[in-house]
Amino acid sequence: MDDHTRDDSVGPPISDTPTGWDAERGPSNGWEHGTLRRAVIHGVRLYNAGDFHESHDCFEAEWYNYGNGTTESAFLHGMVQVAAGAYKHVDFEDDAGMRSLFETALQYLRGVPRDYYGVALPDVRSTLTTALEDPTVLEGWQIELDGEYPVASEADREYAARLE
Repeated sequence: MDDHTRDDSVGPPISDTPTGWDAERGPSNGWEHGTLRRAVIHGVRLYNAGDFHESHDCFEAEWYNYGNGTTESAFLHGMVQVAAGAYKHVDFEDDAGMRSLFETALQYLRGVPRDYYGVALPDVRSTLTTALEDPTVLEGWQIELDGEYPVASEADREYAARLE
């Protein structure tokens, strides 16, 4: 793990042992990249609350910590595109823009482990693929994290605001 992506304050996953978590590292530093997990937690919660721009910002800020060609970079870039595509669809009614972003997201997410940092990527990929033909599938859709569908709190919004 790189020190710039270490965050020992990020707790263990709610359930299971997703890719990125190693219990042998201990409960306070079991994430390979704690800052990535923190960005995922906030980004998913904000997405699920319909705060797509703020979700995008969480993933994008963390994406800059990783070099091209890494799984971390591909995953985060894909999630940036997921949030941006939803933002295009919901806030701008721009389904052509959404499709372009989702097509790119699917390319980035190809080959990323199915449970990367707790995100249920098979459902993400399936929903994006369906949305290319039927954008209405996004209405009410939420991203699963650790087997749950968490929604943003004020702490998540404060985290995103600090990124600006």
